[in-house]
Amino acid sequence: MPKISKKGQMMPSSPIRKLVPYAEQAYKDGKTVYHLNIGQPDIKTPEIALDAVRVHSLDILAYTRSEGSEEYRKKIAQYYAKNNINVDHSDIIVTTGGSEALLFAFGSVMDSDDEIIIPEPFYANYNGFSTASDVKVVPVISKIDDNFALPPIEEFERLITDKTKAILICNPGNPTGYLYSKEEIKQLAAIIKKHDLFLIADEVYREFVYDGNEFYSIMQEEGLEDHAIIIDSVSKRYSMCGARIGYLVSKNKEVISTALKFAQARLSPPTLAQIASEAALDTPQSYFDDVIKEYSKRRNILIRELKKIDGLKVAEPKGAFYCIVELPVKSADHFAQWLLESYEHHKETVMVAPAAGFYSTPNVGLNQIRIAYVLNEESLIKAVSILKEALKVYPN
Repeated sequence: MPKISKKGQMMPSSPIRKLVPYAEQAYKDGKTVYHLNIGQPDIKTPEIALDAVRVHSLDILAYTRSEGSEEYRKKIAQYYAKNNINVDHSDIIVTTGGSEALLFAFGSVMDSDDEIIIPEPFYANYNGFSTASDVKVVPVISKIDDNFALPPIEEFERLITDKTKAILICNPGNPTGYLYSKEEIKQLAAIIKKHDLFLIADEVYREFVYDGNEFYSIMQEEGLEDHAIIIDSVSKRYSMCGARIGYLVSKNKEVISTALKFAQARLSPPTLAQIASEAALDTPQSYFDDVIKEYSKRRNILIRELKKIDGLKVAEPKGAFYCIVELPVKSADHFAQWLLESYEHHKETVMVAPAAGFYSTPNVGLNQIRIAYVLNEESLIKAVSILKEALKVYPN
């Protein structure tokens, strides 16, 4: 039998999706499952985006330009301008989700065995993207006791070698919910310029910022024009995960022209999804005001209820809609599977994401989970109550 590639064997499974078969069996067993495991918002997609698809006048679903339609990219540039990020439409490539934007970025700036430094815990698929691109992730650990703030900049500098090509951050963070401050971005900018590296920022949660804090983009930092690459997406912003539309943004023309070659190889982003995403840019500010108010309320409820559980530690998020929770268990992987496979509380249980998969350092985060607070208030309270009762009887 022909052999699978080493790269394929090394490709990590998703810590978010690997428990799906157990959840499906739980449903078959008649259990209600509260999904705290995945960042699929329950907020409705703006009607203006859905209407654009319903009333389109296309006779043929033809290819668009590989970089996305010019009209759409000009509207994206206007969106960025409203967010104090000044870019031209020629600095933008529309991609099939933020995932493809990351793959294009990795392929454009890194060669086989090059290194990228990432504060961990980080979005689990960064491990997959690096494996697919044959790039080595060099982690720098942020700690729950520090609320997952940026590690000391000296720790980054200590890890830089002649193989290092970039630093990657997610801001606000998935899975931590941490919001990097302007000062932290400036610290990163200084080391990026000193060592002539790229700074890649996954900014898909830009709008989700709480407590009166302000988001500061790497593109707002002067002097990073040749170094900064933004990864963006419509998935969370407009609750359009299924549209699979994202952007790669950079003022570095060589990065854009290189990424365009990757875009041409896959022909074009999906036409109907671009139509919906372009229309979504006209979503009124009131939509976001309501969404932020709702997520802020959910976060407060979740943190309040979690703090009632003995032996549990939780980081308080300032953005996105995730938090990391440290449980009084040895293995969050085993606990998460046990919740679905062997536990029920009045025919109900919860599904969580074990956090070890959000690290690349072995044996770190083994007793942590990620919770996505994308459920309504009543469901969040019920889910945490089930979690509390489960911990009382879990055979640790």
